[in-house]
Amino acid sequence: MSQTSQHIIFDMDDTLIHCNKYFDLILGDYFEWMTEWFQQYGVTTQDIRTKQMEIDVAGVDKMGFASVNFPKSLIATYHYFSKVHGRGRSPKEEELLFKLGLSVYDQEIEAYPGMIETLEELRDEGHQLYLYTGGESKIQTRKIEQMKLAEYFNDRIYIRQHKNITALEEILSLGTFDRSDTWMIGNSLRTDVVPALTAGINSIYIKQQREWQYNLVELKQEPHNVLYTVSALTEVPEVIQEHLN
Repeated sequence: MSQTSQHIIFDMDDTLIHCNKYFDLILGDYFEWMTEWFQQYGVTTQDIRTKQMEIDVAGVDKMGFASVNFPKSLIATYHYFSKVHGRGRSPKEEELLFKLGLSVYDQEIEAYPGMIETLEELRDEGHQLYLYTGGESKIQTRKIEQMKLAEYFNDRIYIRQHKNITALEEILSLGTFDRSDTWMIGNSLRTDVVPALTAGINSIYIKQQREWQYNLVELKQEPHNVLYTVSALTEVPEVIQEHLN
């Protein structure tokens, strides 16, 4: 590596490949079912959306990125409105909701625009690339294999169910990272940017037009290290190059 080579850690979901849009598609079906079932009680889509988000976020805080958390949040929301309005709960409806929630993990995987070009450019410039993703190993490994991401990251791939400062510090302790030359690239303020700044490494926040509520937190402290905000993955190589100049 050259003296300007950097250690660049990439998030995967909604940084390199699409993720949230598939949850939105499933939630679209869910809201249709729920508003139909609870129509006579005056329950609105916004009522359902707000409660499901509340339950979903609380579940991730407790369980991390476990695959069952999303379908469980759909059923728990169903239970909530059933109890509030005195509507009977149906095992058949609960089974439908659980299958609907799990179906989000069967969606076709799609890369963000410029994913290959961005990774190839950074690799060809001599930077060392790492992948750090949150979720269950089986699900995340399938995505990695389908996108052929090992071509860029080799064995430098880390999958963690909880994605926080503790997990990031563990990863940083596994390698010979010079923190001033290390970057975290991701779309989540909560799980990418805040842990990176806390760990004293650089960060590039890829701000998405539509973001999962869980990812949005306030940056309470002024970062003492580097933080850039971009709107597209393809901006990352230029940002890093300009920083090094």
